[in-house]
Amino acid sequence: MARRQDPKTAKRILVIRLSALGDFILSFGPFAAIRAAHPDAHITLLTTPAFARLGRLSPWFDEVAIDRRAPWWDIAGFLNIRRKLRGYDFVYDLQTSGRSSRYFRLAGRPGWSGIAGGASHPHANPHRDLMHTWERQRDQLEMAGIAAVPVAETDWLIRAADLPAMPDRYALLVPGAAPHRPAKRWPTPFYGQLGSILMQRGITPVVVGTGPEGAMAKTIQEFCPEAVDLTGQTDLPGLAALAAGARFAVGNDTGPMHLAAVMGCPTVTLFSYDSDPSRTQPRGPQGQFGIVLREDNLADLPLDDVTAALSEADLL
Repeated sequence: MARRQDPKTAKRILVIRLSALGDFILSFGPFAAIRAAHPDAHITLLTTPAFARLGRLSPWFDEVAIDRRAPWWDIAGFLNIRRKLRGYDFVYDLQTSGRSSRYFRLAGRPGWSGIAGGASHPHANPHRDLMHTWERQRDQLEMAGIAAVPVAETDWLIRAADLPAMPDRYALLVPGAAPHRPAKRWPTPFYGQLGSILMQRGITPVVVGTGPEGAMAKTIQEFCPEAVDLTGQTDLPGLAALAAGARFAVGNDTGPMHLAAVMGCPTVTLFSYDSDPSRTQPRGPQGQFGIVLREDNLADLPLDDVTAALSEADLL
């Protein structure tokens, strides 16, 4: 059993959020709430290398520690993570995975908000696995004594961005998704056809994604030569700033769509059978829902359905 540490008196706090990008972004509000509840505490974020820079740029943490998620048989890695977990009065485990729950014992059983067995402040909602991350994390924090979650500021992302000159009216196309989950991708030629329609409406399509997704941008440019290819050319602050200035974003169920939504960009997110929008769809800065289109096989989602959704929302 964890020590019954009162979170309000904690001076050294650890927040665990390891991955993935969409989940990390959905934690912005909880991050801000934890900081607001502990204005004088020293708060450390434990995260993976991909999100360390975001943690350091943000206004919510005094320190960022890196978890490389070494395999359990890696003795050096095991000792390293145990060292990083020690010395905290209270831990908010926002990852709530099997791995992060095992950190409870490695940390010496401090005060703990999460689902680890023996946690002092367990998230004991039996329906937690059916909840959207937005509501689930707020419910977890409320059970740990934090009832108010503010709208998380995002100006720090824009201040850190270095953007090229952009057209006056542009929209983001996000054709990629996790490489190991191809079913989450709407066929790239459809994005190219959508780009042509946008150009006819005076909206420049801007394709964003990782470097390996540049091939998708080239396919889109075969249908719409005017499309701007920024794949592999934007870091996360840059992508956030792009989204903040975009008319809207259309994309698959992938992290950049969450980033667009939290920046206040209207989103149209395309879901297949491979993910559940009731638990994972992007949410705006105040929790508002974007547009979701779902088709078990995204190859069967007509282009007309996407353009109709944009028109109905007065975005075209």
